[in-house]
Amino acid sequence: MPEQLRLARSGLLSIEPAELSRRRDPISVACERTRDLAGAVPPTGLVLFSILSVQCGAAFAKNLFHALGPGGTVFLRIGFAAIVLLVVSRPRLAGHSRADYGAAVLFGVVIAIMNVAFYSAIDRIPLGVAVTLEFVGPLGVAVAGSRRRLDLLWSALAAAGILLLAPWGGMSVDAIGVLLALLAGAGWAGYILLNVRVGRAFEGNSGLVLSMCIAGIVALPLGLGDVAPVNGDLWLLASGFGVAILSTVIPFSLEHAALKRLPAQVFSVLMSVEPAVAALVGVILLREALSLRAIAAMAVVTLASVGSARTDAPPD
Repeated sequence: MPEQLRLARSGLLSIEPAELSRRRDPISVACERTRDLAGAVPPTGLVLFSILSVQCGAAFAKNLFHALGPGGTVFLRIGFAAIVLLVVSRPRLAGHSRADYGAAVLFGVVIAIMNVAFYSAIDRIPLGVAVTLEFVGPLGVAVAGSRRRLDLLWSALAAAGILLLAPWGGMSVDAIGVLLALLAGAGWAGYILLNVRVGRAFEGNSGLVLSMCIAGIVALPLGLGDVAPVNGDLWLLASGFGVAILSTVIPFSLEHAALKRLPAQVFSVLMSVEPAVAALVGVILLREALSLRAIAAMAVVTLASVGSARTDAPPD
């Protein structure tokens, strides 16, 4: 799997350390110091801590739904992420074709849909189940880009995992939540494909910054009414910023450091444990109960992802 799959979750791509070190604003300094501290941790630990941060961010976000709803929480997360990107990257957006700007706008729409669908899904179904279903998106991209027959097995295993989560035979998983999680997975797949297009058209992170700003505009109508309680409530505002930090800044810093010392294939295999981590975070932080079928489904999808990642090595 391409390494952008995990960076897609955090909403950030890599920024060159030399460029980042020249900028002394607080966010840049925080990112730099985080990476300095990460140098003392093994790269596998960095990836696992990154996954844990992302899922804790999702659990934290879910706890805000009672006050802000999924739409309001998404808007705050995307809005703060866009601000972080603007401060850190200081993009150059002029001098591109209409097709390039169109791709960036489409990229932003996909980012908004992906996040709104995922947060709406975890409002209805357990976090571990939602992440498992969403993970089918990048897995599908990896398998679709392969010509190996063995990848048909991984596709079949992933499909079996989805069927195990289907609301039949006494399964109580919310059907709309399942569909929303699959929509988020489709958005994640679209993110990966558009990421390549926008990344080639714009220098550095400029395209991503533009797309995140577009995503904030797209999410605005969905979250504008829900963010009204934030007015005058510093706790809710700080909580929204905390979700952005846990889901964006910390994972970006840790993954940036890990990818310097870790083979891409190992990185992809470690990334495959995310559904299991999500389930564990859901049980501990959100007290979400999981049925045996749900646990089996997560195990099957994780196995399919690990298998796809391990056989994704380039030919000799």
